[in-house]
Amino acid sequence: MTVINLLIVTAVLTLLYFLFGRQRAYSVAKGNGGIRGMHSLPTHYGALVALWCVVPALFIIVAWKLLEPSVVDSLLSSSIPAEIRAQGDMAVSLYRNEINNAVDSARISSLSDPAKQATATRLAGLQKYASYGLFALTLCVATLLGFLAIGRISPTLEARHRVEATVQGFLLACASIAILTTIGIVLSVLFESIRFFNQVSFVEFVTGLKWSPQTAIRSDQVGSTGSFGAIPLFAGTMLISLIAMLVAVPFGLMSAIYLAEYASSSARAVIKPLLEMLAGIPTVVYGFFAALTVAPWIKGIGESIGLSVASESALAAGLVMGIMIIPFVSSLSDDVITAVPQSMRDGSFGLGATHSETIRKVVIPAALPGIVGGVLLAASRAIGETMIVVMAAGLAAKLTANPLEAVTTVTVQIVTLLTGDQEFDSAKTLAAFALGLMLFVSTLVLNVIALYVVRRYREQYD
Repeated sequence: MTVINLLIVTAVLTLLYFLFGRQRAYSVAKGNGGIRGMHSLPTHYGALVALWCVVPALFIIVAWKLLEPSVVDSLLSSSIPAEIRAQGDMAVSLYRNEINNAVDSARISSLSDPAKQATATRLAGLQKYASYGLFALTLCVATLLGFLAIGRISPTLEARHRVEATVQGFLLACASIAILTTIGIVLSVLFESIRFFNQVSFVEFVTGLKWSPQTAIRSDQVGSTGSFGAIPLFAGTMLISLIAMLVAVPFGLMSAIYLAEYASSSARAVIKPLLEMLAGIPTVVYGFFAALTVAPWIKGIGESIGLSVASESALAAGLVMGIMIIPFVSSLSDDVITAVPQSMRDGSFGLGATHSETIRKVVIPAALPGIVGGVLLAASRAIGETMIVVMAAGLAAKLTANPLEAVTTVTVQIVTLLTGDQEFDSAKTLAAFALGLMLFVSTLVLNVIALYVVRRYREQYD
């Protein structure tokens, strides 16, 4: 009995108890002056009975699955040969992995060692008994509690209040998941960053001008200590993001103004879906476009006027990235501009303002918070982009403000540092977490500043 099958059976049982509970409520209501004599509607009583059935069942399934691996491993430890245990934890882990793979693939007979076959057979038996035990316990508890809930139905039972409180608690738990997930991510990155800063000075990291995290295996190799100055990475990130925003914000905002204020309904029905299609194109396609088309085009133009342009440049990556994030600006700006009340436009027209004056002095100021939100979303998308930078801007960590040279970004270096088998005790690997933490802090500061600006403007506008 798999977990999916058990969940299906539990769902069917829950539905049956809902119907039984509602029918029981109708029966009780007949002897108490009808439904009006009951505290809640029959549907609430049925839902309460269903909750008594499904909530304990789901709790048992989750708790069982969390505890089952450790319990099975402890019961299986006695079947591992003594000579394997004497070789250490690594040998025991490899032994168990081989046994688990054989059981999962149903190929116990393929094991050549009789001891391994015996251990695998016992493991399969333990998993089988655990599955049967989970099925029996879940159904017994769900059936018993559902039966008891049906017996408690009475005119004074506050079923509606209890059902609503349960649903409210469930919604609160769902809302808390995002907060808890964010806290978990921040703490995990923070702990690993602290380990990095125990090996590398924080001052060196935030003020260093050279990024070369390659550490040697032997102490006599050149550059064995590495250089972890993150300034070139953040400079490259800001340079490419700035170029992207210089492309996306004007084109996106002008497109939104045209679609919301000037375009006819037929033109809007065609242009807006085509514009939003840019957001659905995979970033690797943008990367190919930047590397194979835009970068050679920029290099050719630069060389024709006597400029030295790298084959991979920040300008190529920024231009293509700007094209990619235009829909983030245009779509959100279009929605907020359209949401501005028509009465504000009519009042401006009544005072003698032209259409363009109304847009500049009434509509845009009223929609500014939403426009700023769209720009922030686009900026976050630009800062977090990786594929376009890898393919069009390269991996060179250079401290330069020249958009015609090759640069790299924080996200690209994080991917590079964590690619392949890595030791999470070395400063090279832990540097990825420090970069992630600094990027998170920088983005948070930008968001706080933007919120402050928007609130201050709102006070002036009101």
